Amino acid sequence: MDNLWETFFHWESMRAALPDLFLVGLPNTLLLSVVSAVAGTVLGMLLAVAGISRHAWLRVPARVYTDVFRGLPAVVTILLIGVGLAPLGMRLWGPNPYPLGILALSLIAAAYIGEIFRSGIQSVEDGQLEASRALGFRYGAAMRLVVIPQGVRRVLPALVNQFIALIKESSLVYFLGLLASQRDLFRIGQDAAANTGNESALVLAGVFYLALTVPLTHLVNYIDRKAAGR
Repeated sequence: MDNLWETFFHWESMRAALPDLFLVGLPNTLLLSVVSAVAGTVLGMLLAVAGISRHAWLRVPARVYTDVFRGLPAVVTILLIGVGLAPLGMRLWGPNPYPLGILALSLIAAAYIGEIFRSGIQSVEDGQLEASRALGFRYGAAMRLVVIPQGVRRVLPALVNQFIALIKESSLVYFLGLLASQRDLFRIGQDAAANTGNESALVLAGVFYLALTVPLTHLVNYIDRKAAGR
């Protein structure tokens, strides 16, 4: 028991890693997660609309995209984009893997978020669209103003859960190689553990991830209760 405590809960190791985790790792993790979440949500909505389109030239590519990016392991997508496009990235912004890491995370998130939105939109009763058309709305306006907002409200819990998953998947960007100032929470914890032979810094990094994800988990529960009228 003493060995377990020394290995994973050594206060001095945690205290040594805390400044880097708070000042470097936390901002970088938030940057990766928030920007990817926004871009993934926008692209995901476009995928959802294309996926339910009556036009095959929109619907089929959207379904193929969703199947591919949901089927590939996240780390494979990150490596394909981060390494495959690295020469282009070096010419555009230099040795910074973040833009390509954000691009990869956004593409992954969009596939899942698009499917969430699509299921929510398709769960809205057909009568809503028919009633909107009867009131004089064009198809596009009826979808945009009536059907899609109702569908989005129904899938908010699943959407927040996807944001939680995205925060954790942001740790995979370290595969692209990070400078000291670019390290996220996981990489800082991993480096500290490798340098000291003690895993306590990784445990502390996990605590930071919990501090980010637990409030979102409670937000999901709150949304569920409000939706159920409790």
